[in-house]
Amino acid sequence: MEFDGVTVTEEELIDGYSAIEIFTSPGFRGFTFDDIIALPGQINFSVDEVNLSTKLSRNINLSFPLASSPMDTVTESKMAIAMALEGCVGFIHCNCSVERQVEMVQKVKSYENGFITVPAVMGPNDLVTALDLLKKEKNISGVPITEDGCMGGRLVGLITKRDLDLVEDRTAPLCKYMTPVDKLIVGKKGISLESAQSLLRETKMGYLPIVDDLGNLVSLTTRTDLLKSRDFPNSTKDASSNRLLCGAAVPSDASSTARIDQLVKAGVDVICIDERNGCSSDQVTQIKYIKNNYPNIDVIAGNVVTCSQAKVLLDVGADGLRVGMGSGSISTTQQVFAVGRAQISAVYHVSKLAAKSGVPVIADGGITNTGCVTKALALGASCVMMGGLLAATEEAPGEYFYQDGVRLKQYKANTSFTAQFQAPYPLISTLRKDLPYTSGGVRGLVVDRGSLHRFVPYMVQSVRHGYQDLGEKSLKCAHEGVYSGRVRFEIRSSSAQKEGGIHNLHRYTRK
Repeated sequence: MEFDGVTVTEEELIDGYSAIEIFTSPGFRGFTFDDIIALPGQINFSVDEVNLSTKLSRNINLSFPLASSPMDTVTESKMAIAMALEGCVGFIHCNCSVERQVEMVQKVKSYENGFITVPAVMGPNDLVTALDLLKKEKNISGVPITEDGCMGGRLVGLITKRDLDLVEDRTAPLCKYMTPVDKLIVGKKGISLESAQSLLRETKMGYLPIVDDLGNLVSLTTRTDLLKSRDFPNSTKDASSNRLLCGAAVPSDASSTARIDQLVKAGVDVICIDERNGCSSDQVTQIKYIKNNYPNIDVIAGNVVTCSQAKVLLDVGADGLRVGMGSGSISTTQQVFAVGRAQISAVYHVSKLAAKSGVPVIADGGITNTGCVTKALALGASCVMMGGLLAATEEAPGEYFYQDGVRLKQYKANTSFTAQFQAPYPLISTLRKDLPYTSGGVRGLVVDRGSLHRFVPYMVQSVRHGYQDLGEKSLKCAHEGVYSGRVRFEIRSSSAQKEGGIHNLHRYTRK
């Protein structure tokens, strides 16, 4: 190859090192996010063309490669709903009673239903006061009225908030104020969701009951769900039911089988086994139980950081792997127990093995900014799991408070002393009272990040820009580029890390 009469070889045009050279050279250290920088590629496409769709597990797809961690200061129903609406997924924590966790899963699954197959139903002789209580309990504004007050009964009317706003006599029967069935617009059984939503648009009605040939109520769809579909086009849904996807965590001990049974009954889509070191006989037993009894439920196993750990879980049918041990901002595992692995090294090696089985990897821990997301995904992960980054959003559990003029929320590790002794911690019975207690994490404070509905789109767009600079149009292309050596990296010195951040300023603002 010649430039202005000067011959240049292909080898001279290759900068940096391949991932294989960096991570498999004898005697090399473990690397984490700040240690590695990706070298830019050629840009011949727009940022809007970058496709970040990915797999969470063997059978579950996501529009965007982000998940919220199953921690009691990160993911409850509000966070899981928001993550699913944004095209991601949330895992509801298990640091609570089975009943409480099941209730949170049910809230997610009933949030946006498409066709509501088990709607709240009342009878014509039920009182307005009974509807008031039901509306408060289920946060609904109206219900269909059937002849016998049961789902599947003959539809006789519909009553909404508008019908009762000015009613003073709350002891009157609903039949006095309901809209009778002959004045309702209804859909016939077998109507598609798209047709039902079009009918809602045309009629400008709030509810569309679906009835069979005998006039019996079979389902319901609402204008509220139509608006949610419009406002969140990338939302993560179950294609068969049009309901939001929801994940849930379970401990790995044998007593958790009842919890698993109840979660599956509640409609959970994917189960994550929550254990610091996932390469255990308990977790192997747990995976076998789920796959034998609920073969349609995907299991995300972990956590692991080595290929030998990963192989044990892959061999028993894990559908996804969480990678990370001691790399989270509030984890003290590597300090207290001296066991773990640098996160980027763990992600690269485990992902390379898991890819041979077609099993996606979730990088769990150490994600402090969007650059970490881009690096983790480039080096083999299909998704990243975040705790601290999401703990200070409005959708995370807990209340904001002010300290020194800063708006904060609490954030604590599942293995901190506070979490372990917070009833009803599922493993409290396994802690021996005759031995000193140990902790693998701490409790801290995180600064307000506002609404997740602003934060996640910002993260997604930042990762898109990162992939454009890499010259890769999708996660699949990036993974192929990393394994083939097309995507190049360099190891950064401490000075280079300082140079790559904000430096030598008296004061700065990110606004």
